[in-house]
Amino acid sequence: MLDPTKRPAIQLLSINMDRRDPQEMADFYGELLGWGVKWRDHDFIVLGNPTGGPNVSFQEYPDYQPPVWPEQRGEQWKMVHFDMKVDDLEAAVAWVIACGARLAAFQGRDDIRVMLDPAGHPFCLCLE
Repeated sequence: MLDPTKRPAIQLLSINMDRRDPQEMADFYGELLGWGVKWRDHDFIVLGNPTGGPNVSFQEYPDYQPPVWPEQRGEQWKMVHFDMKVDDLEAAVAWVIACGARLAAFQGRDDIRVMLDPAGHPFCLCLE
């Protein structure tokens, strides 16, 4: 067991997602969340979290393959996904569709909606 008093200061800074087109992802998530670009270079864009929490960033990856939802053996699986708390599920679904997402064909629960962003990454809208 490690001694927690010896742990250096470590804080989650950003969640990075690969994509062929980082600008498309920054546009989508910026509109969805109401966040602005904090930093960019030729193949990397960071959206700044205005509450001071972790940022979301997007990096160009030319060989990116979108995951299959639900996961299937032998296909590309998602590596991470976002769970987003909402107070009105149907209003949130309508908003994210207007931003450019689509509703996933498979929905496993009544209180969650699985959405697919423009790059095919699944994310969940959750009533909590």
